[in-house]
Amino acid sequence: MTASAIELAAGAPAPARRGPMKHTISVLVDNSPGVLMKVAGLFRRRGYNIHSLAVGVTEQPSVSRMIIVVEGEPEVLEQIIKQLNKLIEVIKVNDVTGFNTVDRELALIKVNATPASRMEIMEICNVFRASVVDLTEKTMTLEVTGRSDKIDAILSLVQKYGIREMVRTGQVTLVRGTQPT
Repeated sequence: MTASAIELAAGAPAPARRGPMKHTISVLVDNSPGVLMKVAGLFRRRGYNIHSLAVGVTEQPSVSRMIIVVEGEPEVLEQIIKQLNKLIEVIKVNDVTGFNTVDRELALIKVNATPASRMEIMEICNVFRASVVDLTEKTMTLEVTGRSDKIDAILSLVQKYGIREMVRTGQVTLVRGTQPT
């Protein structure tokens, strides 16, 4: 296991990246049909690719929270936020980029596993605090929760066994403390 993978598993910050900046946007919306399509359409029209999207009901059943992660220039993102605020179904928009936040993502990873490789895979799981949630003669399904870079790190380590399938939830985020997301 590489030193950087161990640091990521332990929660150390990821090295700085070059290129367009990643932005995390929290959008409170009416919990009604068609809202997701309207919001996604704004990003599409501006040429922004949504890197991660997680949507779910909040503590108020009539309100949903969208956590949208995109990469791009701040000027274009500012225009998108202004457009989002104009939608009737949008209650509140916050760019939480740079805030002190709690971010998590869930991944289920099905890897090829022989009796000889199972122990190695389980050792990787232990380092990343991942769980084995399914086991067959030929596969293991792993569940890992954490920041996106932690999930990327475990993926890079189990890739040598052969990833049969994988699914990721998308990032969910809350601002720490009493400040609203």
